[in-house]
Amino acid sequence: MTEPVPVNLSELTTLRVGGAPTQLVAPPDEAGLIAAALEAWAGDEPWALVGGGSNTVAADAGFDGVVILVRTRGIERLDPVPESATDDDLDGRPVRIRVQAGEPWDELVAHTVANGWAGIEALSGIPGTSGAAPVQNIGAYGQELSSSLAAIDFLDYESGEVERLSAADLRLDYRTSVLKQGRRGVVLAIELELRDMTPQAEVLGTPLSRPVGYPQLAQALGVQVGDRVPLTDLRQSVLGLRAGKGMVLDAADPDTYSAGSFFTNPIVTESFARTLPTDAPRWKQAEVELPDRVIPLDEYAGVGPVPGSQVLRTVKLSAAWLIENAGIHRGFRLPGSRAAISSKHTLAITNTGGATADEIGQLARFVQQRVQSDFGVILQPEPVFVGFSLL
Repeated sequence: MTEPVPVNLSELTTLRVGGAPTQLVAPPDEAGLIAAALEAWAGDEPWALVGGGSNTVAADAGFDGVVILVRTRGIERLDPVPESATDDDLDGRPVRIRVQAGEPWDELVAHTVANGWAGIEALSGIPGTSGAAPVQNIGAYGQELSSSLAAIDFLDYESGEVERLSAADLRLDYRTSVLKQGRRGVVLAIELELRDMTPQAEVLGTPLSRPVGYPQLAQALGVQVGDRVPLTDLRQSVLGLRAGKGMVLDAADPDTYSAGSFFTNPIVTESFARTLPTDAPRWKQAEVELPDRVIPLDEYAGVGPVPGSQVLRTVKLSAAWLIENAGIHRGFRLPGSRAAISSKHTLAITNTGGATADEIGQLARFVQQRVQSDFGVILQPEPVFVGFSLL
């Protein structure tokens, strides 16, 4: 189970930076993953999880602790989900699957599309493992994991017990969850509820996707937002769009040596957004209720209306627009640096060859400073940092 050291984290991450950890373990199955985590937690050394390494920035000096590689595999179809009165063949029928945390995400999507199961097809091409997906509620092209996630099996750090957490327990939001906000542990498996669209094939000749929810994707498919298309067509279109942005891993293309989108799209109040240029893209978000006084945690569970609260209207901004309009263009790099903004997508920071984590960090901080100086917005990084910080 223990792999030879030194194995640099640069060999295990898509950004290709990072030194060797003190110890590296790769459990072959779920029981081994539980045992490895409990053993690591029983010691005094720091620990970290690495799945596909696609959303990770590791320090050049390595990691002074235990790195657990999540490599467990398996997709299991569960007992049929009871159908509701609204279920019909044209909208598909519910199907539930349990997926081991180490299952590569895009291979999972390919498996569901091949079986005629809809719900995550627009998430094609996203690198990484299935267990990492709920941590930041992955999303793309009008779909988010939250629309299909039923539950996860989770080894909790505090209790040392395996718990089943529902999607509601995870408090999934835009690129975040309780797992990203401080609840520590290991995702062992995820449970998805999808729609079995194979009954449609008897009527329409092919299983159809969920309604297309993103204008750029609809345009690429030649349809309107809200239309449905063959599952395989939607997957191929998404893969094409992502490849055009350097967001599909390609060993021959250094633009794909990245951690994906390095910054999340900021969510700000509607009143703040009015201070930005009128051509700055913005999308309305759900209204948020905030208390107008400090409420002790033992009095407020964060559920339901709060007496004396005020409603804030929020909007989501385009991080890519902010970066570009702060004067940072595609292909930009600091003098002498081997880290660069992708030549295809402003949100990605790439390793052009031999870049260090420090060079990645320098460029990321420069982007943050320029955007904050020009627009008053502090961009938040999306990747997980292992022995590394932008502060």
